[in-house]
Amino acid sequence: MTKQGMRILVVEDVAASRAWMMERLRAAYGDAGPLVVDEAASLARARQLLAGRPALDLVLLDLGLPDGRGSDLIPELLQGHGDVQVIITTIYDDDDHLFSALRAGARGYLLKDQPAPAFEAALKALRDGVPALSPSVARRLIGHFSAPMADCESADCLTARERDVLVLIARGLSVAEAADSLRISAHTVRGYVKDIYRKLGISSRAEASIKAGRLGLIRLE
Repeated sequence: MTKQGMRILVVEDVAASRAWMMERLRAAYGDAGPLVVDEAASLARARQLLAGRPALDLVLLDLGLPDGRGSDLIPELLQGHGDVQVIITTIYDDDDHLFSALRAGARGYLLKDQPAPAFEAALKALRDGVPALSPSVARRLIGHFSAPMADCESADCLTARERDVLVLIARGLSVAEAADSLRISAHTVRGYVKDIYRKLGISSRAEASIKAGRLGLIRLE
């Protein structure tokens, strides 16, 4: 992000929300030189705009889009646009959405229902290398990593998506097969597997199968 200007993509299906974010972008980066901002209301349109275009500096990416999950676009953005900063802009502040997006490579997570000045301040701080995180999201992250690890004797110590991944892995699916089944990236599944192993205190697929059975997630033969 330099004085030479910025190239930005806003991926958001609600027109009013797109307009609101455009205002925030102008307020945050009006002094950064020319702003070239494209808008997309779907994953399909975003992919059309990405094809053959110059590298992007910033993407504001909604998670709930009419033709799929916004997080599915992150690997494509990171592969094709170098140092682009992908910032999730969403109404979802639960662990599953948050950690899935961060594992996929998002560099920030902003809630669209926060006040405009706070949203603009988070965008401005990106220029100084400060991660764009809404306050409640930052508190959730700190709480997640500072809380003592629970003695995982029930499936409740895993998130819903972690349970989904554990079941598939315990049934013998590969990471790639589990990713296809859940319609998420293999990179994201590997992150879930790492967290599952840490929470359950295990280190192999065989142990995962046994633990999944003991937790009542699969039937042990």
